Amino acid sequence: VQLQASGGGLVQPGNSLRLSCAGSGITLNNYAIGWFRQAPGKQREWISCISTVDDNTYYADSVKGRFTVARDSAKNTVFLQMKGLQPEDAAVYFCAYRGFFRCEFEAPYFTSWGQGTQVTVSS
Repeated sequence: VQLQASGGGLVQPGNSLRLSCAGSGITLNNYAIGWFRQAPGKQREWISCISTVDDNTYYADSVKGRFTVARDSAKNTVFLQMKGLQPEDAAVYFCAYRGFFRCEFEAPYFTSWGQGTQVTVSS
């Protein structure tokens, strides 16, 4: 199982980015996929998850209403659309797989992690 997160970059406050999580050796559509972020000096933070149960989605309060997670089955990819980015959103963002259809909300439940992608929010 390999995951690769991409799409990070430098944006100004208030702008948007879309992150991608591509899978190889795995059909992402069959499993819950989580998104996490880690800022310097801080613990890894769970921010979102999409399950396979009706593609139910879950969000941390810190991103609810601004971030949207969705699947593109044809591309075997999960996207994280981020709007209204603020400096406090700056971090390395990771996608992760847990080998199960239902979401969890803590890092230890996820068994495979992609390399992160850096998001920088600055004017």
